[in-house]
Amino acid sequence: MNFLAHAYLSFGQEEILVGNFIADFVRGKEMENYPKKVQLGIQLHRAIDTYTDSHPLVKQVQSFLIPRFGHYSRVISDVFFDYFLAKNWNNYVDTHLEQFSLDSYRILSSYPHELPEAFRRMFHWMQTQNWLYAYREPVGIQAALDGLSRRARFDSKMNESTQVLWEKEEEIEAIFFAFFVNLETFASTTLLELIQNHDPA
Repeated sequence: MNFLAHAYLSFGQEEILVGNFIADFVRGKEMENYPKKVQLGIQLHRAIDTYTDSHPLVKQVQSFLIPRFGHYSRVISDVFFDYFLAKNWNNYVDTHLEQFSLDSYRILSSYPHELPEAFRRMFHWMQTQNWLYAYREPVGIQAALDGLSRRARFDSKMNESTQVLWEKEEEIEAIFFAFFVNLETFASTTLLELIQNHDPA
């Protein structure tokens, strides 16, 4: 899943959100340098990604993409799902998406010592361009995929994947709804288990 989903699946816990955001920028034993709750957020992020990557509904979406985009299909499907989460935000959260986005940036900014340098560089643009809120509109998703395409090591053509999204929007959205119910249950259960194992009663 992409940034908005990871923010939502932090379930309102600040240090979990921090870990959920920085997880891809933390390698190996580096995780041990972070506060325990941030470590749990990193572990949650990784569990969410593993669950998502192996889910048959996600693989169904990626089957639309693989013939043209190969192994980049995983990244593209993550961005697509953030679009559908943002588009249908009111189905999941009472707080307006714009306010949720600003709150997420504020929380991340209040943990400067926990943000890896590479993440801080990216976070500047995330905040400046308000990525989390921008995901709700086609232009925002196009901008996100344009950026990923520019940063890819090879000619990924991820910027062209929105053609698939618009052609199959209703079908992919239906898959998203079915998958996200499962993902939310998985993430909440996993977080509870992580917290209980970290601090058993």
